[in-house]
Amino acid sequence: MQKVVLVTGASSGVGLALCKRLLEEDEELHVCLACRNVGKAEAVRAALLASHPTAEVSVVQVDVSNVQSVIRAARELKQRFQRLDYVYLNAGIMPNPQLNFRALFSGLFSRKVIHMFSTAEGLLTQEDKVTADGLQEVFETNVFGHFILIRELEPLLCHSDSPSQLIWTSSRNARKSNFHLEDIQHSSGQEPYSSSKYAIDLLSVALNRNFNPRGLYSSVVCPGTMVTNMTCGILPPFVWTLLMPIIWLLRFFANAFTLTPYNGTEALVWLFHQQPESLNPLTKYLSATTGFGSNYVTTQKVCVGHGLYARHCWVLRIESGHVDVSGHLRCSRRTELRSGKEAIFEEIRAEHLSELIAAVIITSRKDDKSQIQTTRTWRRRRKPEKLTCQSEDRDH
Repeated sequence: MQKVVLVTGASSGVGLALCKRLLEEDEELHVCLACRNVGKAEAVRAALLASHPTAEVSVVQVDVSNVQSVIRAARELKQRFQRLDYVYLNAGIMPNPQLNFRALFSGLFSRKVIHMFSTAEGLLTQEDKVTADGLQEVFETNVFGHFILIRELEPLLCHSDSPSQLIWTSSRNARKSNFHLEDIQHSSGQEPYSSSKYAIDLLSVALNRNFNPRGLYSSVVCPGTMVTNMTCGILPPFVWTLLMPIIWLLRFFANAFTLTPYNGTEALVWLFHQQPESLNPLTKYLSATTGFGSNYVTTQKVCVGHGLYARHCWVLRIESGHVDVSGHLRCSRRTELRSGKEAIFEEIRAEHLSELIAAVIITSRKDDKSQIQTTRTWRRRRKPEKLTCQSEDRDH
């Protein structure tokens, strides 16, 4: 049976590189490009079919920062397909990233200088805003929109006879210190990107606990540090030109500098070949590149309490006595009562937001004190690609 792969944010960056690599691996796939900009998506589709004429490539319009758009896309996908084998939840934003010069100069003279550059820990702040749904844009785009998509596509994903995989694009920058249960949307902080990625890690663990018995498995990956549409605007082009020789040298000391979207997809492609039942739900899979340009995959422990995972039976539905989420349901703007379709969308938004928050709260209630360990698991030599800065977009 033909495998169907859905990729969000497929028109540029990691999403585009992933589609190319998946078709190189298997031209019999049906790849569905889930993109906000239909014009860009159609251009990508034409290019993919030109290089892989026997492949099947389709397009569905979806803006994961808009609840109505996500629900419409899910409805369309359920009309087109009977099942989805792989869903790459890749679309994401890092709006208006600004370099924290104080943290930069402080880190230059510390023992963590290599770690700081390879993860951008503490280096970048962002300016978030509120969407039409009354939610923080980074949270809704990176986390909540994808969560709604999963829940609406359950009939296509849950098949006990043949498992499906969810593969989230997370980050090494997913810092627990930037995530707070009192402010899950990170409306009061300056690092919503890091907070949203940590929420993704927690959510993936909760999804596995709830959906593994029904044949759905979730994994998180980090594509590494790349020069893409997200990072090009942080510094002027001439500064990037000056920094590139230094970054190439740093690759001999830190494997996180994958630099190109092609290299960054290494872990995502590796997961495509794995049996999901054999994967550890508490593991994050990291794309890595050596100083000589060889790509491989390493692993990192997801920062969730191990005892909590074994002891609690997590649920995504809100049941009396399980967890109180009322304090977390405040939106960034007042939502008035509506009628008709708008009222239905509002109800769906509130229901799914409750489910997501409950899952995250339960998953994050205990700290994990264990040390992060990395292990080299898979290596493949790749020729480094030429670095180019792409135009501003919402996709990875």
